[in-house]
Amino acid sequence: MGNFFNLNETGINYDLYTGELAELSLNSKIVINTINQYSYCMAEEDPEFKEALTSSDILLPDGDGVVLAERILSGKKIKKISGTDLHQHMLKTLNEKGGRCFYLGSSESTLQKIKNKVSLEFPKIKVEYYSPPFKAIFSMEDNRAMIKAVNLFAPDVLFIGLTAPKQEKWSQLCKDQIHAKAICSIGAVFDFYSETIKRPNARLVRNKMEWMGRLLSNPSRMWKRYIYYGPIYMFYIIKLKLYRKYHKVSSK
Repeated sequence: MGNFFNLNETGINYDLYTGELAELSLNSKIVINTINQYSYCMAEEDPEFKEALTSSDILLPDGDGVVLAERILSGKKIKKISGTDLHQHMLKTLNEKGGRCFYLGSSESTLQKIKNKVSLEFPKIKVEYYSPPFKAIFSMEDNRAMIKAVNLFAPDVLFIGLTAPKQEKWSQLCKDQIHAKAICSIGAVFDFYSETIKRPNARLVRNKMEWMGRLLSNPSRMWKRYIYYGPIYMFYIIKLKLYRKYHKVSSK
């Protein structure tokens, strides 16, 4: 695991998964979330979101900013593991065993595109989905309907695409009631996989410039995530580095 250290504590703030996706087991229930520089900043302002992230069984370093921060804070070189990487790995694994996956979130049209594409690319997988109402806060009735839809299908893997932080909070709230071996919050992957939104090209991804591609493709939506929160994120990391230096916090 890689470690982010909290500024006001000597304990570990976030444990980052640094293994291979192939090492993940579906033998028992696991909750998998991702963290990037934007979600890190949001969690600093939202204790409920932070609790959901820190409670993850697996927390993937889904961002070059997270990889850089780990290098700055501990000297450890880790690799980015994106929600797209997780999604593709799970689909390949399920296809090998003839498994089942369920998509929760997004619109009916996007979900149908996902189902059609999975059926074409991974024909041994059984797929189902549910599009919840579009609202800021789900009611108890909404939650019951969502849980019922998932459990009636009893998937091996549940993919949640409600956007952060709603998806992580929902997973934390409802995980004990969900009958799935893996609960994966993967947000924008729903749009990328369905091609509702184009993911930046592979060259940008390889050169650690995916953020630039996303910013340029939708500046009105993404400017705050990268232009505003980017400097705030680096400010947090510098503070953490200084705290560790002057309090001699171990990186082990």
